[in-house]
Amino acid sequence: MGEKVILVDRKDRQVGMGEKLETHLKGRLHRALSIFVFNSKGELMLQRRALGKYHCGGLWSNTVCSHPRPGEKIGKAVHRRLKEELGFDTPLHEVFSFIYRVKFANGLTEYEFDHFFFGRFDGKPKPNPKEVCDWKWISLKDLRKDVKAHPKKYTYWFMKALPRFKKYLGKSAPQRSKV
Repeated sequence: MGEKVILVDRKDRQVGMGEKLETHLKGRLHRALSIFVFNSKGELMLQRRALGKYHCGGLWSNTVCSHPRPGEKIGKAVHRRLKEELGFDTPLHEVFSFIYRVKFANGLTEYEFDHFFFGRFDGKPKPNPKEVCDWKWISLKDLRKDVKAHPKKYTYWFMKALPRFKKYLGKSAPQRSKV
């Protein structure tokens, strides 16, 4: 059996575990994480998902999006996934969370209780080609223009998150829940 994810209720309380692909086929609510890393210029690091990903391959998204493993605290998972996907680590702060649901054309459904983390980093990542096929720093002004002109180039959850963290854009990462 494949990788497992943490099944949760609408209050983010664990209710079980599920095999990752089966969870997405059945559209079961599970815990997720999304990381947004900014540099000192206020630019956001975007990643273009590897073409071979089980959904949304080739789309641009936030710095990292993933799942904690069963038994793994989300604060550990964000650092593990940042290192696994982009080859670096940095302090991260949890900013907010929300639930979203979207069904993809390939029959998979993302139904996630997604925790959002912000961090700062001024170096160059070392992307894992199994996870990331491209990356870039982008100013928030240019990002807003591109998202408006080309929304289909971006992942659903990234588009859903943008208006929710508008008040944090261009500011340093909030100083709460440092992990």
